[in-house]
Amino acid sequence: MELLAAEATGRGMVVQSAEEVGAVAGPAYWYGGPVAGARLAGRLGFALLEPADDWLAELPEEFAGREVRAATLADAWAIERPTFVKPPRDKSFPADVYADGSRLPADLDPATPVLLSDVVTFAAEYRLFLLDGRITAGSRYAVFGRLDPLPLDEHGAIAAEITEFTDRLVAEVGPALPSAVVVDIGQLVAPYRPGHRWAVVEANMAWFSHAYAADPARVLDVVLRAAGPRERVRPGDLPFVRH
Repeated sequence: MELLAAEATGRGMVVQSAEEVGAVAGPAYWYGGPVAGARLAGRLGFALLEPADDWLAELPEEFAGREVRAATLADAWAIERPTFVKPPRDKSFPADVYADGSRLPADLDPATPVLLSDVVTFAAEYRLFLLDGRITAGSRYAVFGRLDPLPLDEHGAIAAEITEFTDRLVAEVGPALPSAVVVDIGQLVAPYRPGHRWAVVEANMAWFSHAYAADPARVLDVVLRAAGPRERVRPGDLPFVRH
């Protein structure tokens, strides 16, 4: 957040925290959590773009690499085997592998949307900031589940593989994503077989995604599209505006 704030200030923008926002002169943009963003969106006139809850579950197996289904927390409470469970958008509970449904929070609305996924291993995971279907900025963020950021530009042949996979993904399902969005992908380890295959980890809101080691200037370009003035939202992005 500090890196993006510094970049925005360098562009002549005024940066304020949600707690100190008062009258705003000119167009307003947002970078931060969904609760505060939703609270301020109407007053400040910005629109928040986000992928659909079931986007990952609707992906062809070629890109998902494992079974993922959209469900509710009530469904998740009923699971009886280890399953990766996560909220599709917010952080209402930790995304993790749960041995069974009894380990999940019991104090949330049973209708809370969740994604249920097979348990898999990603050798390395990468965050990609996409603008109009193209990678604008990117960073590795984890190796075997442990935080390990590295700029995408420093990955050589791997960066080329990532670009090729992302281009195929966008060609297949691009219209199902907003024009400014974050897609995380990873090297999926195939059991009992050498090597890896690329698969989508998840899609996220650009305005609520850590930049890790990605270029802050390029990340900000994506964030400004993803959470900018409502009157500037492109027609194709209207279905992705958070209500």
